[in-house]
Amino acid sequence: STMRERKATDPLRSSTDLTEGKEKLRLKQEVGLISSVSLIAGTMIGSGIFMSPEWVLHHMGNPASSLLIWAACGLLATFGALSYAELGTIIKESGGEYIYILRIFGSFPAFLFAYTSVILVRPAGLAAVCLSFAEYAIAPFYPGCSSPQVAIKCTAAACILILTIINCLNVRLATSVMNIFTAAKLLALLVIVVGGLVLLAKGQTQSFQNGFQGTTAGIGAVGVAFYQGLWSYDGWNNLNYVTEELKKPEVTLPRALMIAIPLVTCLYLLVNVSYLAAMTPSELLSSGAVAVTWGDKVLGSWAWLISLSVALSTFGSSNGTFFSGGRVCYIAAREGHMPDILSMAHVRRLTPSPALLFTSAMSLIMIISGSFTSIVNFFSFMAWLFYGMTISGLLYLKIKKPELPRSYKVPIIIPIIVLMAAVYLVLAPIIDQPQIEILYIVLFIFSGIIFYFPLVRFKYHPRFLQRVTLHLQLLLEVAPTTRDAN
Repeated sequence: STMRERKATDPLRSSTDLTEGKEKLRLKQEVGLISSVSLIAGTMIGSGIFMSPEWVLHHMGNPASSLLIWAACGLLATFGALSYAELGTIIKESGGEYIYILRIFGSFPAFLFAYTSVILVRPAGLAAVCLSFAEYAIAPFYPGCSSPQVAIKCTAAACILILTIINCLNVRLATSVMNIFTAAKLLALLVIVVGGLVLLAKGQTQSFQNGFQGTTAGIGAVGVAFYQGLWSYDGWNNLNYVTEELKKPEVTLPRALMIAIPLVTCLYLLVNVSYLAAMTPSELLSSGAVAVTWGDKVLGSWAWLISLSVALSTFGSSNGTFFSGGRVCYIAAREGHMPDILSMAHVRRLTPSPALLFTSAMSLIMIISGSFTSIVNFFSFMAWLFYGMTISGLLYLKIKKPELPRSYKVPIIIPIIVLMAAVYLVLAPIIDQPQIEILYIVLFIFSGIIFYFPLVRFKYHPRFLQRVTLHLQLLLEVAPTTRDAN
């Protein structure tokens, strides 16, 4: 059948012990502490720190308040990750928000999350990262002026197609690309940090004088500034997508989060200080590619190294986003919420090619129709809507089911703060600067009702969909996957 049927059991009880009941197979637990820290930091450090600083400054109005936003975003990401760590020790399954919403709130809201994530959220994240890659990749060819949008979008589309080929061909090739490009992004950030410290030592502190003058006070503008800043921290929850593969998840999960996120936060603050030491706020605002402008001012004839490093960094980040993109597809299909074809793998290459091809197609559509800032804003709106729902689920478990076994407990004030922030981030832009596109997003989320009731709730499987699935299997040479018995 096109959608898999799954027996309903007590969700929380079955999730706390996967060895009971129907799910007796476990994924290999091979991800240790160092790998976990690398996964979080490597995914978080992508395009945002090279693209978002000018937009945070634009919405906040001055350097000092923009630095406060960056620090607050790091703190919020840390609080959110700690809350997710407790969820990960209660519900020891991979899948992140999807599996938590499914086990706590049930099938319908989990389906809406999977439907929105697979069609909009993950493709939007990939599109935004590839657009920033394109901005930096072609910036050296247009010195002294902004790059044409057609060239940026064509380069971003080419990036997505190359990533599709790499990830469909070989898993080891994809992971090797990710490791190489992670080193490149760390090198680029360290060069920028060291350069900024040298400039500060020479007394270039003009940007920080009267730092709070002209601060924006509108709740909508602050909310959008948070969107742009939090985009750079996106990935703080990625470890929860691989909970089943962690060694001692009850220990590894919270420890890795407490190492990786403060490390990235400090790095981001130092990079922003470096930008402001090299450029005046007006220069930073007029820069289409902040790190390239920094390189022109600080490194001179060696500025091309920054463009190359940042392009490699963003390409590596987009590869990481693409590499993990099929995980929600697979788990949602395993639970009967997605078509089987999206959870299948190539019979010889063992890559989730149908999910990757679908994500690629949706990302290409978003690149054609949107810009970096608009995609980030709408991505953040949807993401924090579901983050808020997940955190409210944790609060429900802490209050109503305190007897559930958990090896790690976060103080209840922390998820309360995250929930309040999520409500603010969802409502502030709507109240202050309502945009018709947000209405379209909400309508899209609830359009999932049209598919949920016939296909999932009542298990209606049209014969033509079964034929389509069969033909796609033959065309793509894919077959259903099974969980690792080890």
